[in-house]
This record gives sequence, structure tokens and C-alpha cells, in this order.
Amino acid sequence: MTGNDRALPGFIPPEVRRLLSYRVSRTTNDAEEKWEEKIVKSLYKRIRKNNMYSELEKALTSSGHLETQCVTIPRSQDGRLQIQTRKFFPHIIYCRLWRFPDLVNPQELRAVSTCQYAFELKRDEVCVNPYHYNRVSSSTRSSISSVSQFSDESPPIVQEVEMVTDPPIGNDISPSPPPGYLSDDSSAQPSPNDVRSPTEILGGDPVEYVEPAFWCTIAYYEMNSKVGDTFQGSQPSLAIDGYTDPSNAERFCLGLISNVNRSAEVEAARKHIGKGVRLYYLGGEVYAECLSENSVFVQSPNCNQRYGWHPATVCKIPPGCNLKIFNNKEFTQLLGQSLVRGGYEEVFNLTRMCTIRMSFVKGWGAEYRRPTITVTPCWVEIHLNGPLQWLDRVLRKMGSPKLPCSSVS
Repeated sequence: MTGNDRALPGFIPPEVRRLLSYRVSRTTNDAEEKWEEKIVKSLYKRIRKNNMYSELEKALTSSGHLETQCVTIPRSQDGRLQIQTRKFFPHIIYCRLWRFPDLVNPQELRAVSTCQYAFELKRDEVCVNPYHYNRVSSSTRSSISSVSQFSDESPPIVQEVEMVTDPPIGNDISPSPPPGYLSDDSSAQPSPNDVRSPTEILGGDPVEYVEPAFWCTIAYYEMNSKVGDTFQGSQPSLAIDGYTDPSNAERFCLGLISNVNRSAEVEAARKHIGKGVRLYYLGGEVYAECLSENSVFVQSPNCNQRYGWHPATVCKIPPGCNLKIFNNKEFTQLLGQSLVRGGYEEVFNLTRMCTIRMSFVKGWGAEYRRPTITVTPCWVEIHLNGPLQWLDRVLRKMGSPKLPCSSVS
């Protein structure tokens, strides 16, 4: 083996060092620094043999002022690149590294007209030249105004999530895809062709989904008591953390909430919330990403329905991992089926699908000594306002339930 073929442990080629020097923001986190080195090394290995390195460096050194060609890498089956245990959309991660450090999701990018291998073209190669994509301003992003507009887009990194309580029903549940892994869920979902829309079933005036100003409402609890004010979420990305900065539209800071009856157990758990969890509301889908150094535990009936688990199943999201906890498309299909099969009562029961419970630091359920979430030290309950308001309009149009109610019933 020659010197050109062998790399010393920890050795960083000078070309990689140059690419790293063009980062738009520097992290002070050693783990994140190593991660950025890995993704740049990975890219360099893929482009050095086809003379694309010079195109990439030309784009970075000129800040996009010079015209450059596509810098491409092979496209995987699901469009994402995997390095170690993390999977991500390549054009997103490299645009975030070299142009837009606060980039959150694919909907924020649009390829330039001259890009021949733009991600959305779904060709065998995908362009990762950060100057072949432009940021789409919030005012021009498409808004969600009806069910037909729900998107299939997803957030940057989605990883395996450990399921900790209430195992899936039956023995034939396939372990692939693993719980919380972003994949083609078509086999687990009813076919859209088999489901009629609520408008079609109810007849008359349309009962369409309307996006509210606040997509979620979050209440904070300690044991079985609600503490503090309710938080109204309006931003597509918001954090629930344990710090003390006054909450704003993008942060719900639990550390600032006081409680004269707080126990020592609750106080100790609150100190470990840290960066907490980040919620993403993207294209009709809700994701939870654990930013804390401790796992968070989530009970999402919509997620459990997707994988065929018991409705009370609790999922453990380890640090750095994400889980899709709600999908409006799936909810629409369930609503259509409920209108056909069960009528008012079954539609009303879908309100449970619109509530997500999440505990910090301590889990609950069969695998833990705490049987219910109301005996965990600190947790939140998330209500999804859009689906709940939609159900309300559908139920009002349906009228009263068919089953009569009397004083002796």
C-alpha cells in the first residue's frame, strides 16, 4: 500500500482543511466539529476523482459570483446520504455548512434554473454545490390552506428511535423500517384511492382543512399538575427547553416557570432538561428532535397507528435523533375512513390523535417504574390546533350522534 492510499488516523487532507475554512459559522462543540470534518471528508472522497473539487472551491472562494458547474454525488434510493448513524439530505447539509447556517428544511431551498442535477429533479446524481440553491423567503413559501396541499417533505436528519413500552401488536411486525426511521410508509398506510374526502362523504358545502395562525398549543405539567401559562406555537420550528430566557415565538422556556409546590424530585429532573426538544412543523408533518443530553419520551397515537403499535405505546428518542410524531395526510385518510365506517362516535375519537404527550428525562410505561405520565417529574402536552379545529367543523356538520342519551343510559 502506498502513502497515497493510506491515511494516518486523524489526518485531514489539506483540501479538506480548505473546504472547512469556508464554513459560514464555527461551532464550539467538539462533537459537532468532528461531525463537520466527517461530512466534508466524505464529500471530498466523492468529488476528487471527477475534477469537481476545483468547481466547489471556485464556488466557495468567489461566494457564488463566478459561474460554476454542478458538483454531484450519487443519489441514494431515498435521496439521503448516510454517514455513520446519521442520515441527511446532502444538499441541505452542505448548504447549511457553507451558506445558510440556520437552514431547517428542504422547503427553504430552490435550485437555480441552470442546475442540471438539482435535488428535486430526482436524477441519478444530485448537485451539492451550495451556490446552485437559493434561499426562499418566508413570504414566498407556499402556505398550507387545504388537505390537497400537504407535502411529503421532511426535516434534515431523521434517525432510528428506540421503542421502549407496549411492543407492536402481533409477531409479524417487520423491524424494517425501524421505529422513527423516515422511509416509504406506503405499505403501512391506506391507499388514497380507497379513501374519500370528508367533503365528498358529508356532501354540501366543503369542510376543508384551514391552517390556523397557531399550529399547536403546549401545556407544561409537573406530575399531575399543570404549571404556568399555555404556549401558543406559530413558528414552523420551535424549541421547548429548560433555560430561563423569557419565551418568545420560537422558544418555550420551562426553566422560567415557577411553582411554590415543586418537589425536590421535580427540581432535580428540571435541571437535566437542557436544550430539550425541537418541534418542526413542515408540510403537514410534525417532527420531534431531541436536543437534550437526556432522552425524551413521546406518546403519539398517530405515530403508533402508522406502525401498527398499541395506541398507548411510548417511544424513547435518544439525544440527536428525530421522530415523525404526526402526519396530516394519514390523519385525513383516517378521518375519511371513520366517516364511512363509524359515524359521529368514531370521528369524535380521532381527537385523541391530535394530542401528543412528551416527558423529559424520565420515561413511563411498562418498562419503567412510573406507570403513567402523570407521575413523571416534568412533561408537556401538545395539542395540534389545525386537525382539532377541522374535526370540530366536521362534527358540527354531522349533527348529534345517532346513539340516544337518556338519564338511565
